[in-house]
Amino acid sequence: MRSRIVYESMFGNTAAIAAAIAEALRAYGPVEVLNIAAAANVPAASCDLLVVGGPTHAFGLSRQRTRLDAAGRTDAPVVVDIGIREWLDAALPVPAGCRAAAFGTKVAKPPWLPGSAAHSAGKRLRRLGYQLADEPMDFLVDGMTGPLSEGEPARARAWAERLAHVEQDRIAHLH
Repeated sequence: MRSRIVYESMFGNTAAIAAAIAEALRAYGPVEVLNIAAAANVPAASCDLLVVGGPTHAFGLSRQRTRLDAAGRTDAPVVVDIGIREWLDAALPVPAGCRAAAFGTKVAKPPWLPGSAAHSAGKRLRRLGYQLADEPMDFLVDGMTGPLSEGEPARARAWAERLAHVEQDRIAHLH
């Protein structure tokens, strides 16, 4: 199973979740992990599973304005010109046989805080024609800049294992 993970991260939390997902998926085949800046310059890959993730900003996917705000809260370099939203808006047609999954990070407290980058990305992936391998998944962060809540990397690996099993079953039935 060939997988590609594309993520957007400002404070390193979403990148850490992408790394945990990649760690689990590598047991099932090659995995390419691209941050959004790199993904914008790489052609669409033929893959079995595309996994897309980003942080929740203003109840959904980031916008240039929210990325600029995030850049002002860290000394780390933050890509502000493109995010998951723009990357998906410019996406090419769905590669044959490729399914997708969406994840996001969001602040753990208050728990009633609405919005999810994962759900926004999932809707955009469906509109592009992708069939989702699983429901979009949110991973929690303690505070706006992190760190990840306890146990979230392990939960990301478990979610990736579930994705891999679903996709392996699907691929086996195709052959």
